[in-house]
Amino acid sequence: MSAEPSSPDPGSPDQGGPDPSSPDQRYGARLRRRSSSSILLDRLLDHETANLAETARRIRVDGTLEQAAARIVAARRRFVIGGSKSSAYAALLAIDLSASLANVTLVDGIAARPVDVLCDVRSDDVLVAFSFRRYTRQTIAVAREFAAAGGTVVGITDDPDSSLARMAEVAVVVGTRSASYVDSPTAVAAVTHILATLTAASAKGARRRLRRREEVTRDLELYEGA
Repeated sequence: MSAEPSSPDPGSPDQGGPDPSSPDQRYGARLRRRSSSSILLDRLLDHETANLAETARRIRVDGTLEQAAARIVAARRRFVIGGSKSSAYAALLAIDLSASLANVTLVDGIAARPVDVLCDVRSDDVLVAFSFRRYTRQTIAVAREFAAAGGTVVGITDDPDSSLARMAEVAVVVGTRSASYVDSPTAVAAVTHILATLTAASAKGARRRLRRREEVTRDLELYEGA
């Protein structure tokens, strides 16, 4: 299987050509010119603020985040996957979902391997997949097989034309505009947080599970603080 070609970030801060696809190229294009730290700070903050605002506008209009939450709540089992940098977003969502929902599994390749998950996909299962450029092969392959087996795929990606967006039943498009040499995680983290919150608000038994979780946490003395 060949890798999905990288597509330009529609929110790229660079002008006059396609957005560089690799971090080292972006470093050369954006940070090679000498500037004071205060100028760079202003530029970074402006881009992060604008990107977050544009992502918020988009999800308010298209309703995809609410649709994604509804699919997660309705599912019997919930799987979350992401490769490379996206594995951090996947872990964040899985942890937050587990606080209010049962049967949440992070497909990390260790405790839960893709091959094991794909051998037992059911029609009431949902896979939440994170895929951002440069689009790791395994995430795309697992999402494709999961959908083919009858499960529901919710995609969180940066391009409405990405492979994940095209195959997902619900595709949440998140901007990753950045003035840095790495694409921005700001809107991705915000969308992940909001998705977990919308899901918890709609899930039956979420309050009871959260209360019991606090009791267990206290009994096990997991934290020093209250």
